[in-house]
Amino acid sequence: MSLVDLAVAEDIGPFDATGNLVPRRRSRFVVRSRQAGTLAGAVLIPPVLERVAARVGSRIPLYTPVVVDGAHVASGTVIGSIDGDSRCVLAAERIVLNFVTHLSGVASATAKCVLAAGGQTHIRDTRKTMPGYRSLEKYAVTCGGGVNHRMGLYDAILIKDNHLALTPMAELVVKAKKLYPLLPIEIEVDTLQQLREAIDLEVPLVLLDNFSTSQVREAVTLAQGTATRLEVSGGVTLATIPELAATGVDYLAVGEITHSAPALDIGVDEE
Repeated sequence: MSLVDLAVAEDIGPFDATGNLVPRRRSRFVVRSRQAGTLAGAVLIPPVLERVAARVGSRIPLYTPVVVDGAHVASGTVIGSIDGDSRCVLAAERIVLNFVTHLSGVASATAKCVLAAGGQTHIRDTRKTMPGYRSLEKYAVTCGGGVNHRMGLYDAILIKDNHLALTPMAELVVKAKKLYPLLPIEIEVDTLQQLREAIDLEVPLVLLDNFSTSQVREAVTLAQGTATRLEVSGGVTLATIPELAATGVDYLAVGEITHSAPALDIGVDEE
């Protein structure tokens, strides 16, 4: 079952008790942003309308976009219009908004971080996502100008402190290259000495975990002229991004753009 199907099933259940009180008639509704931000999730409006129409037994309402995902919207911007059976649109309204407001919130939070970075580094997401929403939230990050990290445990290797506590770094790197030669390798380090070891092992990407800004600067100096790129994680916020970006690090991993992004205020109103 897709996330859209699940959303429809949990919200409508066997029927829309309140929607059944209003007459079936053709109506026009407008989707409008009530807050400035970056749009994401509008691509889900048509499939939501399709699933809800099947559930309530009506023709599929027509969604006409005015702006598309990734666009900056000012307060009051009309995102699109929905024309069709009023009962169907009313049943779909909250489902549509649950997706679009949340994903636009992720995109908006990402866009603020990208702006704060000033083009000096890339803003990357993490695996700190809501269960079931990972692909959508990572899509929203790209709408905001961010860059996706690995999707899961299967498409990249990230050797973290708990892995290193069990097996030496060199042994893990050798095994990774032998077993998964096509997967990208990244190692999380807590010290500059660990970074030196990773550079010597020609690890392509190193995650600097909870490094101070001065330590990040030193790490950038150590990695210059090598094949190792650097990513900073831990304590990266909108406030700390400008000084961290200025160090010359390649990536900033920002968990809060997915796990703590506030929803963007968007509404659906009949015209």
